Amino acid sequence: MSDNSHRRFSPVQRTLHWLMAICILAMLFIGVGMVSTIEPIYLQLVAIHKPLGIAILLLALVRLVIRLRLGAPPLPADMPEPMKIAAKLSHFVFYALMIGLPLLGWGMLSAADYPVVLLGLALPPLLPHGNALHSLLWNAHRALALCFFALILVHFAAALFHALVRRDGVFEAMSPVPSGEGRRTGGSTGTRS
Repeated sequence: MSDNSHRRFSPVQRTLHWLMAICILAMLFIGVGMVSTIEPIYLQLVAIHKPLGIAILLLALVRLVIRLRLGAPPLPADMPEPMKIAAKLSHFVFYALMIGLPLLGWGMLSAADYPVVLLGLALPPLLPHGNALHSLLWNAHRALALCFFALILVHFAAALFHALVRRDGVFEAMSPVPSGEGRRTGGSTGTRS
């Protein structure tokens, strides 16, 4: 591998990142639409939300396996330790939410006795039917989705900070196309989680 290839995520990792970014943003906005309307479009939004959630779950599992197998480019050596810790923690929380929210949604629908249908196949329920359980899971799903949206905003701000202020190669590691600038600093230590 060339030196530059060690500084960037693999093409598969970058493709999954941007594909999932589109899916997750669409999912969040569809979710907001679902909870803010009682119009007939609600059923159309639900019909999109359920299979998109399962798709995000599957993509997240594939992405996690690839991440564990291929790792991540090292963080810049001059990055302050609190920033490195924040990067690792935020990635851990991202994976937890990308996997946990769809499972929570599936469990919530199971508790309400609503089937999750994917490609015409009804998936098995994850949890037993129960109104109190459904209500609990609905509130948890909603709260964690709002937390996920906040985390995405922080992630976006951090990406801009690395791209425009630090210019340290962190943004370029996941950008769809190389910028050609490279890192402003020499070596690197630590890896992204």
